[in-house]
Amino acid sequence: YSISTCSEGGKTMRTKTLVAIIACLMLLCSCALAEDVTLQFWHHYSAQSAENATLMNVLIPAFEAENPGIKVNAVSHEWAELHDKVLVSAKSGALPDVARCDIAWLPEFQKMGILTALDEEMEDFDTVSAALLPSAMSTAVIDGHDYALALNTNSKIVFYNKAMLEAAGVAVPETMEQWCEALRKNANGQQIWGWNEPALAGWNLCPFIWSFGGSLTNPEQTVATGYINSPASVKAIETFAKLVQEGCITGFNAGDIPMTDGFGTGRYAMMLEGPWKSAELAGAYPDVAYGTAPIPAGEGGSISVLGGEDIAMFASANKEAAWKFMQFMTGEFAQTEMAKCGQIPVNKAALTSETVKNASYAPFIEAIQTAKARPTVAAWSEMDNELTMAVTAVVAGEKTAQEALDELAAQWDELLK
Repeated sequence: YSISTCSEGGKTMRTKTLVAIIACLMLLCSCALAEDVTLQFWHHYSAQSAENATLMNVLIPAFEAENPGIKVNAVSHEWAELHDKVLVSAKSGALPDVARCDIAWLPEFQKMGILTALDEEMEDFDTVSAALLPSAMSTAVIDGHDYALALNTNSKIVFYNKAMLEAAGVAVPETMEQWCEALRKNANGQQIWGWNEPALAGWNLCPFIWSFGGSLTNPEQTVATGYINSPASVKAIETFAKLVQEGCITGFNAGDIPMTDGFGTGRYAMMLEGPWKSAELAGAYPDVAYGTAPIPAGEGGSISVLGGEDIAMFASANKEAAWKFMQFMTGEFAQTEMAKCGQIPVNKAALTSETVKNASYAPFIEAIQTAKARPTVAAWSEMDNELTMAVTAVVAGEKTAQEALDELAAQWDELLK
């Protein structure tokens, strides 16, 4: 500006040119800063589910409207596929910004060094996390730091077909002995089964092991021998395998009738499932009359499995934009919308909403009070695979429960070192 005040024409012209160049550079910088940020969000909401429809049609449009300049590219994966994709992508440096992670995956991902410690990098972490359930937030604490925000919590309870139990002349089982009897009276081993169990993994088997009085490891999660192969744990797997062999339990074999279809059409009398199943049945089989109850109690009590997902930020993320999205997904609006699809909120305000009060979540919230979490160790995914193979061998009659679990205990001890 001082130059432009000179009376000499040449200097004035050069000054105008300089000012024009500076203005153009400022405009270009402004345009560059205004470019949209596209967040990559990987999740395992089923592509055809109500949760995914809500995410794509309600939540993401609302977030993008509130945050001009940030776009969200949400990609749905199958549960196991997402876990494996993160492992592969970590090696190639192609991780997303954020992901919906099973609570059992976080210790493994943290050990790999691919997660962001939110309590260290986000200044308002304490304020944001204070709005969420402490029990749910505890699933993200590893080595004294918080590596995710709780996204939803859940547990599993028994769903039973009222007409089938009535026709079989059995009451809703309250003990494991009654459960075994109810299964036998509701099965013919060909077209009707007493119980559906879609897999032989920890998520499926832990409630039986714990309720029978068994355990997976010592409390410190450092030793498996004497725990997963204890008499109580062996009895749980023996009982389960015997019921399978008697034709009372199915669902984990290729070609078996899917859980919801089998239950809705009167092929499966009972199943152990979470709150999302209510929404699925209401949509697919609204006329089926069913009730719910806690998992039957054994020597260890009535112990279900604590489930849920956290939303985690990867170390390579656009952290500012990712943090905004994480806060939105755990906020009252998003949590209430997802509650309509069967997701139990972790946001304290959402839990008090009329939507949640009218969704009959009480039995699940009650189950959460005594439910246990699977081991929070980095090796859990491998341990889980070994558990599936061990129980598969017992169910097939290739090994006794004691033999399979003794071998499993030794394998787990090595993985826990």
